Amino acid sequence: METAVKEKSRIFRFGNRTTDGSKEMKNLLGGKGANLAEMSRIGIPVPPGFTITTEVCTEYHQIGKEALIEKLRPDVEEGVKYVEKIMGKTYGDSENPLLLSVRSGARKSMPGMMDTVLNLGLNDEVVEGLVKKTNNERFVWDSYRRFIQMYGSVVLGMKPDTKEDTDIFEEIMDDLKERRKIKLDTEFSVEDLKELVVAFRKIVKQRTGKNIPSDPWEQLWDATMAVFDSWNGNRALYYRKMHGYPSDWGTAVNVQAMVFGNMGDNSATGVCFTRDAGSGENVFNGEYLMNAQGEDVVAGVRTPQQITKLGSKRWAELARIDEKERREKYPSLEELLPDLYAELNEYQKKIETHYRDMQDMEFTIQEGRLWILQTRDGKRTGTAMIKIAVDLLKEGLIDKKEAIMRIEPMKLDELLHPVFDPRALENAHVIAQGLPASPGAATGQIVFFADEADKFKNSILVRIETSPEDLEGMNIARGILTARGGMTSHAAVVARGMGKCCVSGAGALNIDYKKREMKVGDKEYHEGDWISLNGSTGNIIEGKVATVEPELSDDLAEILELSDAFSSMKVRTNADTPNDAIAARNFGARGIGLTRTEHMFFGQDRIRAMREMILADTRNGRRRALRELLPMQRGDFEGIFEAMQGFPVTIRLLDPPLHEFVPHELAHQKELAKDMHISVKAVKNKVDELKEFNPMLGHRGCRLGNTYPEITEMQTRAIIEAALNVKEKGVEVKPEIMVPLVGTLKEFTLQEQVIRNTARKVFSERNDRVEFLVGTMIEIPRAALTADKIAVHAEFFSFGTNDLTQMVFGYSRDDVGKFLPVYYEKGILSNDPFESLDQEGVGQLIRTGIEKGRSTNPKLKIGICGEHGGEPSSIEFCYRVGMDYVSCSPFRVPIARVASAQAAIKNKEATV
Repeated sequence: METAVKEKSRIFRFGNRTTDGSKEMKNLLGGKGANLAEMSRIGIPVPPGFTITTEVCTEYHQIGKEALIEKLRPDVEEGVKYVEKIMGKTYGDSENPLLLSVRSGARKSMPGMMDTVLNLGLNDEVVEGLVKKTNNERFVWDSYRRFIQMYGSVVLGMKPDTKEDTDIFEEIMDDLKERRKIKLDTEFSVEDLKELVVAFRKIVKQRTGKNIPSDPWEQLWDATMAVFDSWNGNRALYYRKMHGYPSDWGTAVNVQAMVFGNMGDNSATGVCFTRDAGSGENVFNGEYLMNAQGEDVVAGVRTPQQITKLGSKRWAELARIDEKERREKYPSLEELLPDLYAELNEYQKKIETHYRDMQDMEFTIQEGRLWILQTRDGKRTGTAMIKIAVDLLKEGLIDKKEAIMRIEPMKLDELLHPVFDPRALENAHVIAQGLPASPGAATGQIVFFADEADKFKNSILVRIETSPEDLEGMNIARGILTARGGMTSHAAVVARGMGKCCVSGAGALNIDYKKREMKVGDKEYHEGDWISLNGSTGNIIEGKVATVEPELSDDLAEILELSDAFSSMKVRTNADTPNDAIAARNFGARGIGLTRTEHMFFGQDRIRAMREMILADTRNGRRRALRELLPMQRGDFEGIFEAMQGFPVTIRLLDPPLHEFVPHELAHQKELAKDMHISVKAVKNKVDELKEFNPMLGHRGCRLGNTYPEITEMQTRAIIEAALNVKEKGVEVKPEIMVPLVGTLKEFTLQEQVIRNTARKVFSERNDRVEFLVGTMIEIPRAALTADKIAVHAEFFSFGTNDLTQMVFGYSRDDVGKFLPVYYEKGILSNDPFESLDQEGVGQLIRTGIEKGRSTNPKLKIGICGEHGGEPSSIEFCYRVGMDYVSCSPFRVPIARVASAQAAIKNKEATV
């Protein structure tokens, strides 16, 4: 086997056990190109071809089509000659023609997001020559109609007139089927296919104003540039934004010899997975179609068959087809072509062992010869991700560090969503059955168009079949339901990658886009009607179904325990109630990084006392109202301390401005006036007095505590008394009192004095004490810049990155949505700074604050409690700058535990 790595080449060849590349070159060759090279290197039968690098894509967008073609022409001509030599055919020759495919390939798999063109090199003369060469007229004309269909859509940009239109090519074929009284594409005669070619050409000309070029080289160049263009297509842009992939990566282009699964009853095409992408079970599975090509399996236009005998039986049970009918109409590849199945099975074992991960493979059988078209790390659900990592660890294919690094932390979110209550399912009305394409439970209102998925708060996207253009709607919807398509259809694969519930191939559904209607038998369901999907069984259920909280699996528990062993940075939670605290403890939180006390004041039994305090004109009046609130706050803190069982609990003193607690509508002001036995005018005057032009920068946080120290006194007393009460029960407590919105040292020290004086009074009254810390939230830029002074007095810092981000950027978090989409489009920002920490700007202030703080207080405890505390890239930054902990919402604790371990492993400081 020859490997000759070329330097500074624009193309890298593969095939016939020769390759210029390897699997390590994904950044340059894209995932598909690198894997084609690698499979060729290890002896897997790959159709020969060459990869045009991702750097060329960048070059194309810089210099344009014509200039690039001139630069690229010698390399591409050399690559085509290489393929011609191996295949013994000539591109563009009418007597012995070579046909080519052009496919995209980014460094990370983006299934269906960019373009593919098959059967390049066909024209009228080549068609005639190919008929003579193959003596298979039907195959040639079938390939020709496919070429025109794909070229018109991909290269010439043919689109439907309206969104209600189905694919015009499919409409033409359906009309012909109706006239011929046939059901399947494979039943078209040669004359039918010739008629379709004429019709397809005509509609392409009508819709685009252009003819399909007859020059094979013009076809090849235009298809290549179309793939480069698709890198910046709407669906690719959305997919990159969704997954956080940079726009400057570019895509490679893979030019490959065509092999044909549509040459008759001894040819086929298929998709397979080395393990179950839904459950992670170590079972080879997949789907295939006889006498088919390219996208037929994933497009869902025909019912695909299962690769394995076991898979066929499972599929037949779900589809309610008896065993006899299954064997006759839908035999597995294992049953139909046992020798070829055995060969495919050997290859999948070899490829998975080589890559040490679950693989998603495409294959073609051409007249009894098996070719592997591509392999990639398979998209999988969160459940499968965890199981596969644990199983590969147990099988010895990967070690503990790699098992942790195989986890996509954000996909763990899938495992923490509610599932259908089994008791509710007992009485559920199942209206139809589909394939369980992606596990989960989804309840929502029907929408039929992807761009209307946000019409309802909870929507179910119902389609005949999905396409890459539906990506954004699929992401918004709670679940996806299709009438066509198997377990490897576009809907199934993309939904699993998103962790989205999906039921596919529900053949009983009759969907009419123009009427916005779905019929099942005689029953009609319209836009806005409620349905529920069980992605684990394929059941489609009428109406809403109750849900319950999920339980953590043993495999996930194992991954989380492993993560804790590697991680030095603790994970706390943001929790305002005992229930939240208990949930977080169950997910493995090692303390509370933020308890927001203001949330405790909004209950019906508390808001009156809070408003009485606000309306009071004297300190004594405020104290009287605060005495009513004291036992309520104390009880809340007791519950939280008990829930955390000795782990530290950081409690933030009152933060929001007081106007948030008073009624702003006249009717509610009248109710308050009546309840407080004061005039409506007095209430209105107080509300007006509290009104601020910019509340975020106004009278809130420590400014409230310094203006009304009695508020700080009450909250401190509630915290300390609660801690002493819980201590008496034998439970260890570690309170940490946090002063919010500090900008100057004096703001902090005045509050610290009130806190410590109040604590001393309580200790004296109770003749007991507890250890506690007093610290501050760093959310004002000035606090970060003067952190060395504040840290002389503060015992801990907690970075409140929500407000810090607002102040550093000068963005209002509530209004940023008005311009962020434009900023993404223009490249001003690559992601939302409120979701992923801005490490260059906000991060620089955090780093400064930590360095300055620890320069005067080496023992300073430091954490983060903003929303970024649950986002993986932000967590890695927190690790690098030396934080002791991150804090996030309870349901993000497992995500943060894995991300913390990954940060330690990446920075090579973790050993187990």
